[in-house]
Amino acid sequence: MSENMDEKIADMVQEVYQNGYAVLDNFITENFRKLLLDEQQDLLRHGQFRHAGIGKGDAFSIRPEIRSDKVMWMDSFNLTPLQNQYWAMIDQVRTSINQRCFLGLRSFEAHFAMYPPGSFYLRHLDQFHQVKYRVVTIILYLNDSWTPEDGGALRMYLPSSEGEEILDIYPEGGKLVVFLSAEIPHEVMTTYKERISITGWLRDIEY
Repeated sequence: MSENMDEKIADMVQEVYQNGYAVLDNFITENFRKLLLDEQQDLLRHGQFRHAGIGKGDAFSIRPEIRSDKVMWMDSFNLTPLQNQYWAMIDQVRTSINQRCFLGLRSFEAHFAMYPPGSFYLRHLDQFHQVKYRVVTIILYLNDSWTPEDGGALRMYLPSSEGEEILDIYPEGGKLVVFLSAEIPHEVMTTYKERISITGWLRDIEY
């Protein structure tokens, strides 16, 4: 990884340490973004995506009134070359966060996420009683282009002196969003065109 990228990650991690979240534009090159998007589109065409649900294990259920995206989980033991390259980049992030924030992060899990037009995900936390091992949420957007009129913002609810502050982050291609999974409620606002990301979590457990 380049020295410039090392500096970007260090600055991003410092923001997470201070604020609980960070947003980094152009985390990956445009060529790499296009390759990941092409892989996602190919997997989608071949029927590899499934409706996302909520809960884990016996509590898992499909609840389209709460979330209406589709996902394809990546197998950490059988990654494609492109996925493996992304995993290595996130491992650099993991190492940097551990050095600065002492969170004891040990592994990463992720899926491709696709929100069709009209879909959304209501306000929630990524860490709850069945997934306490999710410590840091990491989202990489792969969309070719995005405008505010396309909707689909990641709306984060941040603590403030007045109780809560809203921050809307639009899913522009190449942008990385990192935040503490247990501390920042968030939702995906209704999108008006297909919205693509890799959504993942740094965890304090092994695979």
